[in-house]
Amino acid sequence: MYRIRFHGRGGQGIKTASQILGSAFFHAGYDVQDAPRYGAERRGAPIFAYVRASRAEIHERGVITRPDLVVVADASLVPVPAAGVLEGLSKRTLFLIASADAAEVWRDRLKLAGPVLTLPVDADSARVGVSCAGAAARLVGVISRECLADAIRDETRRFGDTVMAANLAQALAAFDAMDAQRGIVAEGGETAAEGYVPPEWIDLPVEAAPAATTDIQAGATSELARTGLWRTLKPIIDYEHCTLCSWICGTFCPDSAIAVETDHRPRIDYDHCKGCMICLAVCPPHAIRAEPEREAVA
Repeated sequence: MYRIRFHGRGGQGIKTASQILGSAFFHAGYDVQDAPRYGAERRGAPIFAYVRASRAEIHERGVITRPDLVVVADASLVPVPAAGVLEGLSKRTLFLIASADAAEVWRDRLKLAGPVLTLPVDADSARVGVSCAGAAARLVGVISRECLADAIRDETRRFGDTVMAANLAQALAAFDAMDAQRGIVAEGGETAAEGYVPPEWIDLPVEAAPAATTDIQAGATSELARTGLWRTLKPIIDYEHCTLCSWICGTFCPDSAIAVETDHRPRIDYDHCKGCMICLAVCPPHAIRAEPEREAVA
């Protein structure tokens, strides 16, 4: 069975990547299972998706903890513990990362024992996910170019012919770029239930409470979680065009990251703005623009 895990950020097409690869496996005659995993967060939040493919019926369920291939669409996720990029990697796990740095640099940086490959694509691109799917399809070596193309058409046709053609071109380019490493990813063995030891339970004393309520030790702790680090696009307000109708952007911001000053000027809290761009969409005078985070930092 092939066990493949994709890692990226919301908005990079990671969910679509797993769907494309799963569909490509299906076209190649495999029994397939693919699913994304993410919370209520939006653009920029770390997410992952996984694909299982087998010639036999798949009985495994849940998150893949022993992957044969790990694909990372955004290198900035590697040092984020919550992203779990390096979880379960072994000597036989192929690590593919979208990065301009050489594979040797990443192998030395992460002290990985297994093989490492890089995919030189732009992580800021909205189609980085399809590039990762195309590269993964070639690395497993059992998916033809035609099966991949059919899968992309199946999964992106709803976006229109122009978008479908652009995704098809980018995925096939990544597929061809990995031609020298075709078949480098081997199927992992079956997971046996023999020898399984259930976890031990820890008995905790039950304390008497006058009411069944949540025990919050301190307030305002969410302010310490700088979710602005998830952002890939940065909203910037042009105050020369702002009409001070700040109740609109301030109300629609799902994270309450837009405060209103006493003169009605909106102010964005970039420590907690995740870059979902809802403020840009609802701004009546179009006074908010989106700028790639890396360019904004530069």
